[in-house]
Amino acid sequence: MKNNSHLSKGVFWIILIISFAFNFLLASGQQAKKWVAPESTSELKNPYKDDSGVLPEAKKIFTAMCVVCHGESGKGNGAASVAIMPHPANFLSIDIESEGDGAIFWKLTNGNPPMASYKPLLTDEQRWKLVTYIRKLEEKDKSHEKKK
Repeated sequence: MKNNSHLSKGVFWIILIISFAFNFLLASGQQAKKWVAPESTSELKNPYKDDSGVLPEAKKIFTAMCVVCHGESGKGNGAASVAIMPHPANFLSIDIESEGDGAIFWKLTNGNPPMASYKPLLTDEQRWKLVTYIRKLEEKDKSHEKKK
């Protein structure tokens, strides 16, 4: 297993630069298509689905790899989001909430410009932990809404 517990800032900046480059290419006026994972992803099972012990590590990965585009709460409103087209996904939206864990894992693995593929950067385990963390963001948002 790769030791990715300390993600370098260099990797972060490379991803950001690549995202901006793809964004520039997309700026030609082409409409973005809805990003749909293959049906076969419904068979993928999250090994960390009910393991809250992975959340501290997952939050570190999320902070290092995802916050700049998706924001701290996962709403797609990170600092770089204004310059990215299509805009980063809002993990709290009904579209993401209704997707299976396998679909989200597949998207993290494969990427779709301007979203980078995290397969070369994160292990399978780390990507599954991110899925678990994204689901926790959804739960947190729902419980916050109930308190209003």
